[in-house]
Amino acid sequence: MADALSIVLAQLNPTVGDLDRNVDLLRAALRAAAGADLVVAPELCVAGYPPEDLVMRPAFQRAVRERSERLAQLTVGGPALLVGAPWKDDDGRLYNAALLLQDGKIAALQYKHDLPNYTVFDEKRVFAAGPVPAPLLFKGTKLGLLVCEDMWTPPVAAALKAAGAELLIAMNASPFDTRQQADRLAAATKRVNETGLPLLYVNQAGGQDELVFDGDSFVLNADGKVAVRAAAFRPEQVVTKWTKQGGAWTCAPGAVAAHAGEPAPLYHALVAGLRDYAGKNGFQGVVLGFSGGVDSGLTGAIAADALGGDAVHGVLLPSAFTSDESFNDAEACAALLGANLATIPIHPAVDAFNQMLKGVFGGRPADVTEENIQARARAVALMALSNKFGTLLLTTGNKSELAVGYATIYGDMAGGFSVLKDVYKTDVYRLCRWRNTNVPEGGLGPKGQVIPDNMLTKAPTAELKPGQKDSDSLPPYDVLDDILRALIEDELPVATVVARGHDLATVIKVEGLLYGGEHKRRQGAPGVRVTRRAFGRDRRYPITNRFREGTALLKKQP
Repeated sequence: MADALSIVLAQLNPTVGDLDRNVDLLRAALRAAAGADLVVAPELCVAGYPPEDLVMRPAFQRAVRERSERLAQLTVGGPALLVGAPWKDDDGRLYNAALLLQDGKIAALQYKHDLPNYTVFDEKRVFAAGPVPAPLLFKGTKLGLLVCEDMWTPPVAAALKAAGAELLIAMNASPFDTRQQADRLAAATKRVNETGLPLLYVNQAGGQDELVFDGDSFVLNADGKVAVRAAAFRPEQVVTKWTKQGGAWTCAPGAVAAHAGEPAPLYHALVAGLRDYAGKNGFQGVVLGFSGGVDSGLTGAIAADALGGDAVHGVLLPSAFTSDESFNDAEACAALLGANLATIPIHPAVDAFNQMLKGVFGGRPADVTEENIQARARAVALMALSNKFGTLLLTTGNKSELAVGYATIYGDMAGGFSVLKDVYKTDVYRLCRWRNTNVPEGGLGPKGQVIPDNMLTKAPTAELKPGQKDSDSLPPYDVLDDILRALIEDELPVATVVARGHDLATVIKVEGLLYGGEHKRRQGAPGVRVTRRAFGRDRRYPITNRFREGTALLKKQP
């Protein structure tokens, strides 16, 4: 029976459906771990996570099994591998499985017991729940294997402890949000305190569609202290050394990567999400409208850090209402970022549309219709550039604007990816100020200031009519965002929101705009998820919705 083990945390960045690339990542991990006893990879790493309904295709299931069997052969004479894969059992049901590959064969299979079905997770849709697992015997040691959600609640860890497990190993695909690093450490600490066992936690890194996985893999010893922690937001392999004394396993202290202070993790998540969305889908660069506003400036900065300034193609699309200030700010920002900047005036297209529609409009006065024509003319030009040059069109709207419908469907909402989709306007300013004094680790953008000071101090405006300001239609963003966070993130009653110090009429207005904009959001571009109430994946409200809590509250007033 071994009294020493070398276990490698393989914090990898797989791609859903790219099975051969995922196998190559795992092969490289095994080679790099030569001399170790065991390599632990993330949940469903062979297939990539989350595979969603792709996992139900029989051809995909067969391909995953074939790759898994091929991987097993690589363990002859080398480290064993714990890896996740979807697995169709002889009972005809599909499971989220952990495979122990050892000595050239699949030595053991364990099925995930606790299937999550909340926020972004809907595993009960595609997987069957496995039985409460028993420990796996590896080199004389009973390993208590927890597949992701199995770690987040007490029962599975308790059952493994009762069955004699000596060391807990958690294989995860745990997506980032602004609270997740603290919450996952808290959950792991609870399992350690409940069982008295050390816990090794491995998480995926990188972006997959709207999700970002931040890695943050770690080891907790039985005393609850962090012995080892991998860096966040990047693939990494960490060797952990274990010894057994007095019947208990302990991990030797190693490097413990620090958790960065806010808003650094949020910025890193946005960079990682864009980098992998563009890279995994084959885009070599991005194009975006450069309005001279803070949202386009931040989106450009994130793109430069993700892909490099040369890959960022900003376009200034002036109308009759575009100010010299906007011109100057857009040019200054592009220069600071080292990004490309082109200018395409939209007034020929706008004039043509207005003339084309003049007859059927019948002399009606100009209104929001003419404003939206400008936004849609810009979208046509930007999509043309995307098509012609194969660049990914980034939309630049933020969560505050999307929440209240302050965006033009088929206009500024049109595009392939929305970097700031889940970022409130007040956080946009916070991120800009942070980036002006910090360079993200691994960022490809320039050092120093990247967002001109004037962009951070001038009043926000869409510039679709003379003298227009966002404040003409919306409350100040600090007020708006506090109301939105209360209604969206916390689902607070309107009365509670008012009790926080907000005017009832303002809350009623925001509530109505929030519900009324659902049809727009359903047709918006995908974007990086960084909260637990992202539009689309987490918050799924009906489009047809006549409920208005605030209006009912108003009627009750004397």
